[in-house]
Amino acid sequence: MRTNNVDLGNVMKFAGEIKADKANAIKIKKIEGEWNFSDGAPQFAALMEHQGKKTLLEADGPTFLGGSGMKPDPVQYCLFGLASCFAQTFASVAAEKGLKLTKLKVSAENKVNLLKALGMGDEPIVESVKLTISATGAPQKILEEIEKAALERCPGVYCLTKPIKLETELMRS
Repeated sequence: MRTNNVDLGNVMKFAGEIKADKANAIKIKKIEGEWNFSDGAPQFAALMEHQGKKTLLEADGPTFLGGSGMKPDPVQYCLFGLASCFAQTFASVAAEKGLKLTKLKVSAENKVNLLKALGMGDEPIVESVKLTISATGAPQKILEEIEKAALERCPGVYCLTKPIKLETELMRS
């Protein structure tokens, strides 16, 4: 059964697998891309594998940072990831409550200060990110409850609001 384009049957099946063994809740996500040194091409590309399929994603810096602006920049992909993850979580929470949404639109916005990125200052690169949600299909109070639950449960929101240990490993090619 699909509600809000969410397959609740698959969600329930997965929840059952987790109840049987909590280790089933752990999923590894990985992306591996390569910088393109050729002029006139997007600067970075990654062939992402998902559910037995592959999708090519390409990113390019804006012209003022030396890119050609041919593709979305890396920060836009970050915002896309946040907005799509939040929308999926919001739609899923609504579906779990048996609510059929008639509209769900999510925008993610930030203001980037590039002084530090250019080695010209120490101001924060990004001070805040704003999500704007437009949803219909339930009373406002219920939509606010769904928003609160989505904020608590969304992996994308978690990644941006909680310190996560970042490790780097420089390998010689």
